[in-house]
Amino acid sequence: MKHSRQFMLQALLLGAVSILLRAIGVCFQVYVVSTVGAQTIGVSALIGSVFGFAVTLALSGIQLGCTRLVAERLGVKDGGGISRTLVCCIFYALFFGCLSAGLLFILSGPIALLCLKQETVLLPLRIMAVSLPAMALSSCISGYFIAVRRVYKSATVQIFEQLLRILLTVRLFASLSHPNMQSSLCTLATADTLACLCATAGMLVLLLHDRKKHAADLPRLSHTATPSYANVARHLLAVTLPVAVSAYARSGLISLEHLLIPIGLDRFGQAKELALASYGALQSMALPVVLFPAALPAAFANLLVPEVTESHVRGEIKRIRYIIQRVLSLALLFAIGVAGIMLCFSNALGNTLYPNSEAAKFIRLLAPLIPVMYLDSAVDAMLKGLGQQVSSMGINIIDASLSVILVWLLVPMLGIYGYLVTIYVTEIVNATLSIVRLLRVSGVKVFPGKWLLKPMASILLAALLTHLLVCISAGIPFAFTLPAEASLVLQILLTVALYLILARLFGALRQQELAWLIGLFGKPKCSTCK
Repeated sequence: MKHSRQFMLQALLLGAVSILLRAIGVCFQVYVVSTVGAQTIGVSALIGSVFGFAVTLALSGIQLGCTRLVAERLGVKDGGGISRTLVCCIFYALFFGCLSAGLLFILSGPIALLCLKQETVLLPLRIMAVSLPAMALSSCISGYFIAVRRVYKSATVQIFEQLLRILLTVRLFASLSHPNMQSSLCTLATADTLACLCATAGMLVLLLHDRKKHAADLPRLSHTATPSYANVARHLLAVTLPVAVSAYARSGLISLEHLLIPIGLDRFGQAKELALASYGALQSMALPVVLFPAALPAAFANLLVPEVTESHVRGEIKRIRYIIQRVLSLALLFAIGVAGIMLCFSNALGNTLYPNSEAAKFIRLLAPLIPVMYLDSAVDAMLKGLGQQVSSMGINIIDASLSVILVWLLVPMLGIYGYLVTIYVTEIVNATLSIVRLLRVSGVKVFPGKWLLKPMASILLAALLTHLLVCISAGIPFAFTLPAEASLVLQILLTVALYLILARLFGALRQQELAWLIGLFGKPKCSTCK
């Protein structure tokens, strides 16, 4: 019971922090777009695609590796094994972080001139390279806090980092007398790097304090029971290398895909400035809004890794199946509701956040894909918890390879809509393969009526009722008129409330799910969830 409460509290905390950070991030992105313009945002997105591969190399699966290995040592109550695991993980993180930083710094010139064909991105790439070792170390420590169920510590640092990034960006922009594209990009890169370095320093302090405070919580097993440093290193590589190789391949292909998009738009006949603006509106405006609510299921997905890992080590098959069924059901319930809201309020959201842009159109077009995108994140976490890294690697490589092929073929013919088609096809393929693999290794049964049809009916009826109530209130004489932004928030909240009520009435949200969600306040109804 205590374990269930601990998991739920950690998940709720991580979810709340993730939602807060993404909300701040979306608002900050609105400020950045209004400050630098859509074309600069498009170039920034191109930098992000290259830097994303460097980050992937720097991390090399260290968060998952640290989480899994520490969770396994917790499962057998081996305090000494946790210490050795942390040492190996930190050396691993620093090695790959420094390697990635060196390569990006050396290759930034060819990347800027030959690949991106934008000389203005050379200095921003070199500035951002400095943050890579710190980013890898921070990811390692975050994995430890996830495993020991003290994510509030890393969550606190994440909030600090985001706020510091915003303050630094605003301050640096204010110091620019005549900002141009290069100075704007350098400002963003400098703020990101300084915030990352400060946050990593904070993570190190918290780690040292945590180890000192909790060092005596677990016994130190005999020398033969605790794995040696060599065994820990081998086990770490066995966990991280499949994930890392998959991530390298996928991130490299994704970077290639994003580099091909402006080329394809140019072949389509679109002017370079308009092409970058369209790409920026889709990649840096619409997608962050669509993925914003995903912070909540992503938080649960991250915490599922140690939960499933410990149950897998102990052979608790019933508990694993119970967790997977609940996650699939609740993830789809949440995602279908979000999809309906994004679809119904796409124009209002896009025009409120990003006036005079294509963001509203892209939000509407991406909304039907939300259930697939959100569910895939949770499924991927459960597969990793079950030790299915190799399968995930193969699926991710297939997904990324297909993306490159489709971008190369479709964008020159269909323009930016070719990229949208690519997103749809690859997300569906990835999710389908991942779900089939998860069901095969876990033996979980699916319930399409409850998980799909009932939530879809609930959100459709909730949206219709909200629209009807708005129309009725508009016809009432002397009715109080709210500002457009406040009215939009109230309409979304009303739709959410009606959706939850209807989902409960239709049976899409049953007592078992409610008991699992509020298990920290009372005894679970199902014996298998204990």
